Amino acid sequence: MPDCCQKRIITAEKAPKAIGPYSVGVKAGHFVYTAGQLGLDPATNNLVAGGVEAETRQALLNLKTILEAADASLNDVVKTTVFLKDMNDFQKMNAVYGEFFTSEAPARSAVQVAALPRGGAVEIEAVAFISSETSDCC
Repeated sequence: MPDCCQKRIITAEKAPKAIGPYSVGVKAGHFVYTAGQLGLDPATNNLVAGGVEAETRQALLNLKTILEAADASLNDVVKTTVFLKDMNDFQKMNAVYGEFFTSEAPARSAVQVAALPRGGAVEIEAVAFISSETSDCC
């Protein structure tokens, strides 16, 4: 069976470790699904200082690292979901988000939640699609 027809758990040494019983990413066929990423510093597994902007930047860098471990990139992202502790932070998050998705931005949902793990201000998850014209996939 071709690799693209199988499920593969993604590990990324330079991304924060999972803080629960889940995978940071799963590659299934041509899709990569990431777990939600907080603004955790991979070296310490603690939230970065600097508020929602710094946490957004770090969360997106963590997503980038996980996607790269799955042979994908931010350019392959087709959908993100942004979880905000406070919707009043939307504009600040959005400004940083726009630095990472400069053209052909993915579809996105943004919702306010009651709380996030570790007291985070933002969490972002992504779905990426890796196309392969030469693949004889399922």
